[in-house]
Amino acid sequence: MRQSKSSFSLKKQLGRGKKIAGMTTTIAGGLRAAQRIGAFKQPPREKLPRYIQAFCRKMAGSFGIEVVPVEPVPQHHGLWVSNHVSWMDIPVVGSVSPAFFLSKAEIGEWPIFGKLAYAAGTVFIQRGSGDAGSVAAQMTTFLTKGFSVIFFPEATTTDGKQIKRIHGTLLQAAIDADVPVRPMVLAYVNEDGTLSEALPYYGKLTMKESMKRVLDSKNVTAYVLPLEPIDPKGYSKSALTDLLQTRMQEGLAELHSRVLTSPASA
Repeated sequence: MRQSKSSFSLKKQLGRGKKIAGMTTTIAGGLRAAQRIGAFKQPPREKLPRYIQAFCRKMAGSFGIEVVPVEPVPQHHGLWVSNHVSWMDIPVVGSVSPAFFLSKAEIGEWPIFGKLAYAAGTVFIQRGSGDAGSVAAQMTTFLTKGFSVIFFPEATTTDGKQIKRIHGTLLQAAIDADVPVRPMVLAYVNEDGTLSEALPYYGKLTMKESMKRVLDSKNVTAYVLPLEPIDPKGYSKSALTDLLQTRMQEGLAELHSRVLTSPASA
């Protein structure tokens, strides 16, 4: 029995090591690509999306997560939104959408990851007083320049079984920039067609514990379903929020009906 436990532990450690090595290789490749296209000096946002998508797909793959669009994801301009289940959502949605991410300005000062975020054209938000309205204004400026942005309107992660209450303050950016809101929903699914319990990062789970769960997971697929875009013309921010809430709730139910062997119980 002792030998069996030791063998199991060694196998687990080897599996984790392989994924960490894959992640490191992907980051190194991303840094080389950014250097090659001059993204560290001035991110060429017009051609960055295809590089970001390739990098994000490899990053998800290094953790053993295959990203599968249930339907083709349109590569169009807009304010993109997604439900939020895990820190893995970033490479997942980044691998299919043409949008740039939002980040707190201080992240740009981080070694390696800050450099990568800058090279990837990340929109660094100066929060100042923390007023979400000022963040929406900065997003509006970016959107009017013709570049797409993506964010998670639930403002927190979930277990992946439902959509929490959506916070619509940042949707004002779509109204002011007159661009469509482009929602998508995602789900992490095991090989047997059940929702993964290893990928969600929520509640009292620590980042260290979540990382171990993801590193130990096997054969998980991230399914993504793009939803009908919403033209914000004529909508107040409140009405747009309510419509998006309904659209995403119905969309997640639709996605689950298509990829799960049995309905997810909240």
